[in-house]
Amino acid sequence: MNARPRRGVPWRRAILVMVTASGLTLGAAAATAAPGHPPASHEAKAVSAAAANTCDPTASSLRPSGPPQVTSGSFMAQIRARGYLIAGVDQSTYRFGFFNPLNNHIEGFDIDMIRAVATAIFGNSNPDTVHFKAISDAQRMPDITNRTVDIVAHTMTITCDRLKMVDFSSVYFEAAQRVLVLKSSTAKSLDDLHGQKVCATSGSDSVARIEQHHAIAVRVPYWTDCLVRLQQGDVAAISTDDSILDGLAAQDPWTKIIGPPLTSEPYGLAISKQHPEFVRFVNAVLQQLRTDGQWKSIYTRWLGTPAKDPPPAHYAG
Repeated sequence: MNARPRRGVPWRRAILVMVTASGLTLGAAAATAAPGHPPASHEAKAVSAAAANTCDPTASSLRPSGPPQVTSGSFMAQIRARGYLIAGVDQSTYRFGFFNPLNNHIEGFDIDMIRAVATAIFGNSNPDTVHFKAISDAQRMPDITNRTVDIVAHTMTITCDRLKMVDFSSVYFEAAQRVLVLKSSTAKSLDDLHGQKVCATSGSDSVARIEQHHAIAVRVPYWTDCLVRLQQGDVAAISTDDSILDGLAAQDPWTKIIGPPLTSEPYGLAISKQHPEFVRFVNAVLQQLRTDGQWKSIYTRWLGTPAKDPPPAHYAG
């Protein structure tokens, strides 16, 4: 991809393209081993049946049994024996999961959630205890169901359809779908973009809302691809979670977020239905982050002040 700035295009845009290209290299070599494939447990089948009968995305997860503990024979024990946690993450969403070319690390709010889980498993914060696999939105569900990763942290909304195939942690972040346009645009909401091209990623739940408002959904692999298309005039807008749009707007001051919230987007960490004990463990870690102030510290680090209160945990069982 050519990273040379076009005439009249701010330097931030050129850097954005280079960061995305650099991150792809890291993501391709991230994970080299797949986790084990133990048989499904009775608890996983019971949870699946419950999710099929009733669905509340904000109260669909398993209650922690207590503080996070690595019990003998558990999936957490298998991860500890392997020596590292395999996490599917984003590499191009500024502030949540992005490749930092200054230190060659993937960083962000979602990344810190994963590091907290790894710290609870291994008892230390050694960065080598996490292997990050950079994936697109479309890869999130297959990588969990195929168990090529242990967990996904990828601005992933808990939905009833997704709950049929994977389990989620309790809600760790709340977002809402909105719209990003160039500052020169006269559009005030998604309804003003009737018949126009609006960008979203393949595999995101944003596409359905775009089409409901009679705009033309343009699908791309990554949100940074959407930003480039908006900058080049190939689309009229981008529509997705405000958490993602905030990061895009921070990278390009010639854009603005418009319109009211269109949806509620509760984020969860995705985990295979084969490992309900891991779901409970992760929820115990998240509860610690809520109560000991770490969640607010992570929020302040990546999203600024004042820090919001963490979303309260609600469980299905």
